[in-house]
Amino acid sequence: MSEVNFLTVAEVASIMGVSKMSVYRLVHSGHLPAIRIGSSFRVPEQAVYEFLREAAHVDGL
Repeated sequence: MSEVNFLTVAEVASIMGVSKMSVYRLVHSGHLPAIRIGSSFRVPEQAVYEFLREAAHVDGL
């Protein structure tokens, strides 16, 4: 079983080059999977890169 690395919303925003609010929107809309720990969210690192890869494919990059 491989280890899953989780990122904070701020870390995801930095990787994606967007605001934290944009990350929250992606999480709440279901476009980006996340788990809730207390009052904060953690996003699996692999899910961020998969999302970016799919977004680049859709945009024709």
